[in-house]
Amino acid sequence: MPQDELSFDRERAELRPGAVHVPDWLDADAQRDLLAMCREWARPPAGLREVRTPGGGKMSARQVCLGWHWVPYRYTKNAIDGDGAPVKPFPVFLNVLARRAVAEAYGSDHELSGDYDVAVINFYDGSAQMGMHRDQEETARDPVVSLTLGDACRFRFGNNESRTKPYDDVRLESGDLFVFGREARMAYHGVTKVFAGTSPAFLGLTGRVNVTLRVSGLQPWTAEG
Repeated sequence: MPQDELSFDRERAELRPGAVHVPDWLDADAQRDLLAMCREWARPPAGLREVRTPGGGKMSARQVCLGWHWVPYRYTKNAIDGDGAPVKPFPVFLNVLARRAVAEAYGSDHELSGDYDVAVINFYDGSAQMGMHRDQEETARDPVVSLTLGDACRFRFGNNESRTKPYDDVRLESGDLFVFGREARMAYHGVTKVFAGTSPAFLGLTGRVNVTLRVSGLQPWTAEG
């Protein structure tokens, strides 16, 4: 088996200042509950859709959003690249979960500028990837909270200046938490490989689900759609 398909260093690690990996943060029950909700959120209206870039390309991961609807490269209040329906509301419990995650990563004294109000949920099949990008459409710069469900992946976390080296590759498995903020908030990052067939049996999931939670810093009247 290739080395990068094995799991190493399953200990909490700070890849660089502000970028923290916490393995096995969600237990089995929490993973099952969150996955069940993701499946409900994926249903129409404003459900799971393919994302197309302005240049005509198509992302290989499918996506559904809560609170604000993300389209490259802005937020709207309607699924303008889907069925046009209003975006589903952002549940209060996800704000609580995100705040717990930030406290886990940085300590309970870390101050946030506001509540978490955006969830971008990506569904990866065994061949899907995510190119190197920055989460930069938010006006707030609070930490991004990322949760993995299902298949493991190779997550590439880079630098703030370019999509190229230096970067670190880390294997994220089901239940893992990854938080990036502070000096690392504007780092480029992506998913270079999904390890198909590695999802824990108790989830009954083929593929990977990534739940990304953000503080938008936006007001409803700033929406474009």
